[in-house]
Amino acid sequence: MKNHKRLPVSTLLGAAALLGVAPTMAEEPSLPMNPQLSVILDGVYYDDSLDGSGDAMLGETAGIFAAHGHDDEHEHEGHEHGLEQGFNLRHTEVVLSGGIDALFDARLNVAISDEGDVELEEAYVASTGLPGGLRIKAGKFYSGIGYTNEKHPHSWDFVDQNLAYRTLLGTHGLSDTGLQLTWLPAWDHYTLFGIEAFQGDNNERLGTEAEHGEHLPERDKAPRLWTAFAKWSPDLGHDHALQLGASAAFFRSHQEMHHHDEPDEHALDGDARLWGLDAVYKYDSGQGYGKGDWRVSAEYLWVEKNLEVAHHEGNPGVIGEARDFTEDGLYVQATYGIAPRWDVGLRYDAVGFTNEKRGPRPAVNADYDESERWTAAATWHLSETSRIRAQVAQVSGAFDDHREDYTQFYLQYQMSLGAHGAHSF
Repeated sequence: MKNHKRLPVSTLLGAAALLGVAPTMAEEPSLPMNPQLSVILDGVYYDDSLDGSGDAMLGETAGIFAAHGHDDEHEHEGHEHGLEQGFNLRHTEVVLSGGIDALFDARLNVAISDEGDVELEEAYVASTGLPGGLRIKAGKFYSGIGYTNEKHPHSWDFVDQNLAYRTLLGTHGLSDTGLQLTWLPAWDHYTLFGIEAFQGDNNERLGTEAEHGEHLPERDKAPRLWTAFAKWSPDLGHDHALQLGASAAFFRSHQEMHHHDEPDEHALDGDARLWGLDAVYKYDSGQGYGKGDWRVSAEYLWVEKNLEVAHHEGNPGVIGEARDFTEDGLYVQATYGIAPRWDVGLRYDAVGFTNEKRGPRPAVNADYDESERWTAAATWHLSETSRIRAQVAQVSGAFDDHREDYTQFYLQYQMSLGAHGAHSF
């Protein structure tokens, strides 16, 4: 778990051993000008019963983001793209982290695509010496909301992102440039409170910077995205660990531009809100290399967008009409160590139990079906820095006016070269 205080090395390592987790970069005693550098390789062989088109389709399930998503030119920016049939080299991560001085740590995370495109995922500094359990983080980083949002692909328990995140937040969750303030009070039980202020230019799902400003009102001044979260862990002894969390986010200047065939091109402007609950439980059996260990996590997300039509190419009369969208999603997953360095996992993820669009005219209103998936995975951890994973999934998806049921197969390798900061709880 995250700790903002400077603790002795023995205390940190002892806590990590008892909980079966390692401290985060912010918890690790780091020496100034002694950074850790690592390169993480991630390759996936993919196939499905739809001739390889099934993974890309997961980003197009019917609902508020499929019916009112982004234009085709920008739909697959960043990481939001599907695996192709056959061999895929996913983003290669280059991570540089360490202590700047006695007051600050820093992290740089760069993703390189198989075509050589470079994307900055994280670049931030974080305080280490503030009193009263306070910590400040500044730069570009993944928000602290939820449980999965801050995790990079190399720390996922499954090959791909869960449907709730992929649909509602984007493949790699909510990230932006801004400021985070957290407070870890000196209470008997681990309790963490956090607030964040972001620029509001997340370009995957929410807080989007529209490309065609001539059709939209001027956006509010930054920060346009605010979040708050809380995490709490009771004392369950040495072998068990439980963390419960709640999150909220408010996007006060959300804009969308929809490029359909004329005369249907239109633009929307308004705000959006997100609420979430998460829980994770871990059991350390005390056996070697993860044998007998359990890890169970679950998360529920609910998103609402309250927008107005700011532009319509073929029907100016609808300008000013309300467009309200609501969609939710969840995942429940568990992994179990069946043998030293071997674990198996099972996941259920779904979106669209609530999945609707509402407006002042009956022709605008729509209710979409839910999409769900069952996934099983087996992972062989060759070492602390390399793993091979096989995964199969059964999808039942809603796509516009029809459903598709299909099977997915993945075979993945992940290899880490160099020193790498430990992962969070």
